[in-house]
Amino acid sequence: MSTTLTTDFTSVRNHNERAVYDAVLRQAERYPGLQHNPELLADVACVALNRLPPRYIRHEVDFVFYLSERERGESERQLAEAVEYAFGFVQARTAMRARG
Repeated sequence: MSTTLTTDFTSVRNHNERAVYDAVLRQAERYPGLQHNPELLADVACVALNRLPPRYIRHEVDFVFYLSERERGESERQLAEAVEYAFGFVQARTAMRARG
């Protein structure tokens, strides 16, 4: 006889998603050609997320509790670099398409 375990995984998420979305929205004003285009901002978020390791959590406190101060600082640095790169990448691709 087997027992079926039913588990709800909807609380599991990648911490970097919310952090990247927030960073993209905060920095969008620095990129006038992108800031009012939701499609391009979503592209920026995708590029940034693909440059970061996933950080799966269930609750925000998990992220804070399980990382050292040094690890949190490194994670924030990586996130900032990924978002900056992503804005540059999407901006350059958009400019190339416009010339094309």
